[in-house]
Amino acid sequence: MNMQTTPPPSGVQPPPPPKSIEEMLLPIVMMRDILLKTMYRKNVDTVSDISKAVCLPVPVVQELVDIARGQLLLEATGTLNANNGNEMGYQLTDSGKARSLDALSQSEYFGAMPVPLNKYREQVKRQSIRNITITRQQLTEAMGHLVLPDTLLDQLGPAVGAGRSILMYGPPGNGKSSISNGIRDAMGDKVYVPRAIEYAGQVITVYDPIVHSAAEVEEDDPNALRRRRTFDTRYVRCDRPTVITGGELRLDMLDLVYNANARTYQAPLQLKSTGGIFIVDDLGRQEEPPQALINRWIVPLEESKDILALQSGEKFEVPFDTLVIFSTNFHPNEIFDQAALRRIFFKIKVDGPNQSDFLKIFALVARAKKVPLDEPSLIHLLEKKYPTIKNIYANYQPVFLIDQIRSICDFEGIPYQMTPDLIDRAWANLFVKDEVIVK
Repeated sequence: MNMQTTPPPSGVQPPPPPKSIEEMLLPIVMMRDILLKTMYRKNVDTVSDISKAVCLPVPVVQELVDIARGQLLLEATGTLNANNGNEMGYQLTDSGKARSLDALSQSEYFGAMPVPLNKYREQVKRQSIRNITITRQQLTEAMGHLVLPDTLLDQLGPAVGAGRSILMYGPPGNGKSSISNGIRDAMGDKVYVPRAIEYAGQVITVYDPIVHSAAEVEEDDPNALRRRRTFDTRYVRCDRPTVITGGELRLDMLDLVYNANARTYQAPLQLKSTGGIFIVDDLGRQEEPPQALINRWIVPLEESKDILALQSGEKFEVPFDTLVIFSTNFHPNEIFDQAALRRIFFKIKVDGPNQSDFLKIFALVARAKKVPLDEPSLIHLLEKKYPTIKNIYANYQPVFLIDQIRSICDFEGIPYQMTPDLIDRAWANLFVKDEVIVK
């Protein structure tokens, strides 16, 4: 693991690397034990290799090594490692191995030294979702693959820029999920995600490669006349995170996850999304009623802090710095009371397209999927088919119909084309006939 460098000056202010043990603000015994466990598990024996393994600068690691040597837990091997710049090697003494095993029995955590919760709070403020500015151009470019009315962007822009909660509602199939993803794409800057944080001597892992997308970093050139300013590598520089949940969301997924075997904690979804977006898709399809879910979010949404609990029952505060986007096909009055609705800062209705926008979408999809447009077929679709559903258009319909036409053409062994007959056959799969099935 090499030192990572700061983004351009316009980016988020990075967390500075600690210069001494005192700046770590962690218990000495905890740091020493993580050092010993890491050496035991990873079989690293030089200060530079240990530095990479625990994500600390070499001078800080040397201080920890000296403490462990003073306690007769480490000893110098007396040999220089030619593969590591002739560094002195170190190994665990018998007492050091015994201490490592004892420490591992208390917690299996080793590797990157955790960041104290209070220091993490400082970094959250530096990269707050509420500090970003989203312009109309950024949002338009991020939504470029969607055909949206200007009035919708008028509402979305201020909502995203405020970094507050958003409820998007409306009929299904009109791009609420795509809009949520577009909002994510509009945020082009990077944030720093801790590999783990520490509270009350407990380690909580935060960085999750499934959720967090690590940004490409430039290596420090040791021969450069001017070294780049490095940041604390206990953090990973990432795109602003996006957590997307749907019908599978349960209330217990918003609690700390305790691993009884490893005796460590994993951050809940909303903590992993700090500095980014938490999307609750298909609200109303979860096991818990929407009112129960929103009640869980009341304190975080209003006070920008969340309350978590350890296995011991001790509760503590963590930052809540997340743009929460709720997306539902239900009318808000059907699933929330007025008190809950007041706590959601922006309510935005996402309707289906009008006929003009529908035709734009249809033409774009047809071109992308290499199905030539045919005017008589379009007239047939608009004048014969859509009146049967009261001319209600939805964004998903062009993709569905054109994919159906392609499948029919493949089956019939004919070139991709559009005819009234093919429109009829595709339309037959768009809806299920309402009828009684005799059993």
